[in-house]
Amino acid sequence: MEYLMVGAGGVLGAVTRYGIGKWVGRKWPKSFPLATFGINIAGSFILGLLYILFSGTTGNSGEMLKLFVTTGFLGALTTFSTFSLELVNLLEDRQAVTAAAYFAASLVSGLVAAFTGIFLGQTIL
Repeated sequence: MEYLMVGAGGVLGAVTRYGIGKWVGRKWPKSFPLATFGINIAGSFILGLLYILFSGTTGNSGEMLKLFVTTGFLGALTTFSTFSLELVNLLEDRQAVTAAAYFAASLVSGLVAAFTGIFLGQTIL
């Protein structure tokens, strides 16, 4: 059952990520990987929040929901591999400043988002 929950969440996360990427790609220029950046920062925030909210769950149904949302959905929604490839592409295109900004903004924003989610989760509980 655990694998089914992770897989179902993963399918939804992957489809959501693909849809957001297509939508953002039509709306904004591709000089900065905005879709991956936004998805990864939002995912960091949500995972931080859920880390706290799920920490008090017990029982099989709570664990199944946790696996569905965190490992499945958010695991497929956010992506380190795409982030890495986009950095390589920026460097190959000789856009070192944009690559450095993307790297630094992703790292700092991701950490801030995760801490903010954790803080908010602790405040709610």
